[in-house]
Amino acid sequence: MASPDPGDLARWSEALSAIARTGLGFSDNLYERERFEEVLHIAADIRAAAADLGDEVATRRETDHFVQEWMANIGEGVPGYITPKVAIGAIVGNDQGQLLLVQRRDSGIWLYPTGWADVGYSPSEVAVKEVAEETGIECVPERLVAVIDGQRMGFSRFGMYMLLFHCRAVGGELRTHPLETSDVGWFDEGALPEVTAGEEWWGSLAFAAVRGEPVEVRFEAPRDPVWRSGPDIAP
Repeated sequence: MASPDPGDLARWSEALSAIARTGLGFSDNLYERERFEEVLHIAADIRAAAADLGDEVATRRETDHFVQEWMANIGEGVPGYITPKVAIGAIVGNDQGQLLLVQRRDSGIWLYPTGWADVGYSPSEVAVKEVAEETGIECVPERLVAVIDGQRMGFSRFGMYMLLFHCRAVGGELRTHPLETSDVGWFDEGALPEVTAGEEWWGSLAFAAVRGEPVEVRFEAPRDPVWRSGPDIAP
């Protein structure tokens, strides 16, 4: 069997840490808590190994950091049940069949508007809010087009689900967000910016949706076996 790659190690680490943190959130038994804390340290060792830090001092420092970070967000009972974070993305089209993209200020890459889900808002409301905040464009959600596991797809180091909506622009004017985006614009199919993240899997889907074509909701097919197989996306 081939050796696991860093992505596998990171995924296994996050899964183990989630099990341990959930156990700590639900258990008051001292012996069980000790076992879960030990699992948490093992998960941190795996995570540090995945980063290939190169020396024992760095690995131990990184391990301690991961454990402290994970311990800091343990709650009691249901609030302590560890689940993936949820991000909301918006494929926004205009009457000219163009796609709205933003350039992330932190990385310089281009992508559709996206942000973390906020408590108190529905997923579609978050999509509308993020588009307005990041681009100045007002939009109306039309349909859900993808539900993606970001960690499995390789664009997140932790458990994260992306809900991707197709939205229709109805007003507003292009503007950047002072903290999140350095540029924003409308782009034709086949003329996306050179550094556009993940276009190979969502590009054709996005423009098909913008053209009004029927599209099936995209998602990753179940792995066989579930734990180890690759990141194929169902059509």
